[in-house]
Amino acid sequence: MTQLTLHTAGESHGPGGVAILTGLPAGLAVNTDFINAELRRRQGGYGRGGRQRIEHDHVQWLGGVRLGLTTGAPVAMMVPNRDSRLDDIERTPPINRPRPGHADLAGAVKFATDDCRNTLERASARETAVRTAAGALTSCMLAELGIRAIGYVTAMRDIAIDIDIAPDTIDAVIADRDASSMYCPDEQATTAMETFVRAAKKNKDTVGGLCRVHVVGMPIGLGTCMTRANGLDARLATAVMSIQAFKSVEIGLGRAAAERWGSEVHDAIGYDAAQSNSRGRGFTRDTNRAGGIEGGMSNGMPVVVTGAMKPISTLLRGLPSVNLTNKQSENSDYERSDVCAVSAASVVMQHAVAFEIAAAVLDRFGGDSMEDLIARIC
Repeated sequence: MTQLTLHTAGESHGPGGVAILTGLPAGLAVNTDFINAELRRRQGGYGRGGRQRIEHDHVQWLGGVRLGLTTGAPVAMMVPNRDSRLDDIERTPPINRPRPGHADLAGAVKFATDDCRNTLERASARETAVRTAAGALTSCMLAELGIRAIGYVTAMRDIAIDIDIAPDTIDAVIADRDASSMYCPDEQATTAMETFVRAAKKNKDTVGGLCRVHVVGMPIGLGTCMTRANGLDARLATAVMSIQAFKSVEIGLGRAAAERWGSEVHDAIGYDAAQSNSRGRGFTRDTNRAGGIEGGMSNGMPVVVTGAMKPISTLLRGLPSVNLTNKQSENSDYERSDVCAVSAASVVMQHAVAFEIAAAVLDRFGGDSMEDLIARIC
């Protein structure tokens, strides 16, 4: 059985981002319109910078897709950059003053240079464009299996929302999220979050927040407890922490579980014979504090993952730093950036989570074609 894998390449101001996926079954209907719509969502959100007015992100298929269907071969895709100028030294000059919080300094030391450019071009969140496209492609596969994910902004500073999402309510929540400039499915919270972003812009500062993803329609038993690195929670944590600027990840209650009694943390189990043929095999829960994962395996409840994104490290006013050429104290360099990219990060996180769920589905059920996979999971 071929595992689902993803490799990306490309720089922020290079020709574009490229992704290669191996392990997708043949016969998957590729919804290019959906993927492009998700790329546009990633470019949106309150507080985004000038780069988003330049780019018109869309996916180009380079291999593994024919007549709108996957062939079973590796899928190669590209998201082109209109702002491509990597080899133009006047428009893309060396960066000698590393930004605190970015990969600049560590990368310059690691790769033995006083120019941070090569590191920042690859470390840039621009890389998430093609990763979002790849995850959206796996979301197409999940949709055919009745599994759906939604990502949204759940908190910013002292503003927070907490909602439950089920298969029969997800469409309404998506509509509310898409009506929000912050990608937060709550009108009052959206207004309050906008205020924080405006204050950050006025102060030449930046602001972060929390993103949350719910995955509904989950089968029981994805992941494993036999090898802990392959537990579903471990894989999801790795996927979320791999997103630029994310500093923590939680499943279900997350760290709040450490502050409660056990009776307030664990989800009591029931059984309903009428649901014995469902994805949860008839086992029921009145609560979902575990976030749909126990012992590294899905338990049939919605998977709920929360990630914390720090404020963007590129501040318009700069921060104290050191010039790598002469080791003198100077303020950090400014690269065109966002005041707030939490909304966009929720899109990236949604599809990073979807990719790992898709990988876990293929690990458990397998299938060289969508016909095989659908028969095995259903």
